[in-house]
Amino acid sequence: MSKQLILALSKGRILDETLPLLADAGITPAEDLSASRKLLFDTNLPDVKIVVIRATDVPTYVQLGAADVGVAGKDVLLEHGAEGLYEPLDLEIARCKLMTAGVTGAEPAQARRRVATKFIEVARRYYAEQGIQAEVIKLYGAMELAPLMNLADEIVDIVDTGNTLRANGMEPRELIASISTRLVVNKAAMTMKHERLKPLIQRLQEAVAHRREQASA
Repeated sequence: MSKQLILALSKGRILDETLPLLADAGITPAEDLSASRKLLFDTNLPDVKIVVIRATDVPTYVQLGAADVGVAGKDVLLEHGAEGLYEPLDLEIARCKLMTAGVTGAEPAQARRRVATKFIEVARRYYAEQGIQAEVIKLYGAMELAPLMNLADEIVDIVDTGNTLRANGMEPRELIASISTRLVVNKAAMTMKHERLKPLIQRLQEAVAHRREQASA
């Protein structure tokens, strides 16, 4: 196993909030990630590289050993499954909620519901646990349209402010999980590269704790 460390980072909002934490842990990209179309980047450390990929791909890269460490939202981990991964740290960034939602004021059907979501596995588990028979329909975006167009009774989606739901005549209903961004580590790498990973995780823990202290001051 190579001594080099590969860090898989999620594109988008999570990336913007992850980079300051990595800087506090002593890792900075060798170039501006936002100004490049590259996906694999050198860092200030010769033995550490960063790969920037879709959030939904991060667990796969780490699980299969293409990356040693990854940063992914808990929503992605719940949907993907965490086999082959350690989750040593909550980075406490990109917080939101994974919820059910429906048309405002409408009474949800108790026996059987049609549910639109991109979180297929999460939705199936949740409704089964509630004893509700659910027909789960996979969509990739614009979830709020599904109930309005009579495609579904409810949706399962990420809720931040709830403004998009309200703008489309919908309301959040049940909380499935509170979501934040997590550090995940390949299990084999945790063993084989322990001496390299332990100080990185510790510095990130300190950076998260420092940010928490600043927020509460």
